[in-house]
Amino acid sequence: MLRDLIYYGHLGLRKKCEEVKEITPEVRQVAQDLIETVLEKDGAGLAAPQIGVYLRMFVIRYDNGEDDEGWPISCPPKLYINPKLSSPSDEVWNHGEGCLSIPGVYEKVTRPYAIDIEAMDLDGNLFKERATGWRSRSLMHENDHINGVLFIDRINPNRRKKIDQALKAIKKKYNI
Repeated sequence: MLRDLIYYGHLGLRKKCEEVKEITPEVRQVAQDLIETVLEKDGAGLAAPQIGVYLRMFVIRYDNGEDDEGWPISCPPKLYINPKLSSPSDEVWNHGEGCLSIPGVYEKVTRPYAIDIEAMDLDGNLFKERATGWRSRSLMHENDHINGVLFIDRINPNRRKKIDQALKAIKKKYNI
């Protein structure tokens, strides 16, 4: 089912999420809700805390690689439960990021170009993959969410001051 998002200023976006201990019907429903909501909102990804569920799980919609113009290649949403990131590349890239929970704000964030991830699927199976480019960026962005970190925490402090009015406007709009 489609879920309402929570927005910048809501304390839930700063919570460190709990591990999923077992795949229950409730966990399956959260997974389905994440998929339906990210597709409806046309997001690159969506983490459980963005819909007010404080479990370590998220979905992303970007594949490895990029198109001929350097933009991400979309793929069906993929679910990651209890993800663990490792082996970030030495190569980094600085690119604009946005967030469904911080609408209208886009800022450049420097992140590793590639990263390894180990996670669990909805059947409880562990899997590993090496993500690059846009997929890697999306994984790190959504993984930040389940740790209570927002992309705006990763930008230059001077730049952060310049977007303060936009952040206050989000809080006001969503009565936070």
